[in-house]
Amino acid sequence: MPEQVRREMIEHMEQSLDVLKSNLAKVQTGRANPAMIEDVIVEYYGTSTPLKQLATIAAPDPNLLVVQPYDKTQMDEFVKAILGADLGLNPESDGHVIRVRVPKLSEERRKELTKVIKTRGEETKVALRNIRRDANDKLDQMKKNSEISEDEHHRHREKNDEAIHEYSDKVDKLIDEKGQQIQTI
Repeated sequence: MPEQVRREMIEHMEQSLDVLKSNLAKVQTGRANPAMIEDVIVEYYGTSTPLKQLATIAAPDPNLLVVQPYDKTQMDEFVKAILGADLGLNPESDGHVIRVRVPKLSEERRKELTKVIKTRGEETKVALRNIRRDANDKLDQMKKNSEISEDEHHRHREKNDEAIHEYSDKVDKLIDEKGQQIQTI
């Protein structure tokens, strides 16, 4: 039973890490990355749909994204959606494809983005601590109901503490890597 609690805790921690990775992929580093715009919402015939479902997105060079919509009649909607996403990008349409130039980051913008990713890292760490707290509460309840012994309770709480340290280190590593990408010109 405590092993099940630990498995669930680890699973939730992995999901939190995956969310952080996804969020970090969307942060502009001065290099073109399709993840930057793939979740932009497009009003497509009255339905809000992510761009990645409506077009092919490629990064042929480090400063350019190319969006090839499957339905060329809605090209203006795609351009409007990218502009409206407030990503600091300026899409240009030639009727067949949309080209999105990714501007170089200024030093001020680099510092700002570094703060943003650190904030996201802290939010993830808070989520991890909440997951650990929930798992520890379940262990406390098991001990209270005499389902596990005092020693077993203590041992499993220590394992939970080890897991939180391990996952916090993973978050720090991800944030450091992304920070390096942002600071690299």
